[in-house]
Amino acid sequence: MLSDKLKEQTKSNHQQLEKVLVGKLRSIRSKEEYAALLKLFYSYFGGLETEINKVIDPTLLPDSTERRKTQSLADDLEFLGSTTPEKATGDSLPTLHSHLQALGALYVIEGSTLGGKIISKMMQQHLGLNGGGLSFFTSYGDRTEQMWDTFKETLNYQATNPEQEAVVIAAANQTFLKFGDWFEKSAT
Repeated sequence: MLSDKLKEQTKSNHQQLEKVLVGKLRSIRSKEEYAALLKLFYSYFGGLETEINKVIDPTLLPDSTERRKTQSLADDLEFLGSTTPEKATGDSLPTLHSHLQALGALYVIEGSTLGGKIISKMMQQHLGLNGGGLSFFTSYGDRTEQMWDTFKETLNYQATNPEQEAVVIAAANQTFLKFGDWFEKSAT
């Protein structure tokens, strides 16, 4: 199944990004630092979702609109009294010219919801946030696992040969790498 191949063939890039992200999360000690992290997510995912919207086929992913994260990030930033930054563009983002490439990018976005429960609890403890400012990381709430499983099922049936699978996997890897680059650029 493609979802299993994706997990295996993106593992290295996923772990590299996760290492950077976990380091940033652990260092957060104020709402301002948390807002700065959310701005990184907003700018990257916002630009990425703009590109996804250009090529995604909503008939093949009927809940694609519900899977957008940019508004949740904007809501969290507003709650924290912060503004939304510019969205990433150009070379900062992976190349997306097809529905299959969009699915590869969505694999990264959707996968980010799985760790959200842990991250939201962490931010509640560190910053005393109770509900507000956590909508991105709480995402689908109790439906997180169900939404992930639905996405994987959709993914598994849309790439029907090794060439199509390779397109999805390459897009997911590029999305992980570009997101890691986005975090690194912010540190300088």
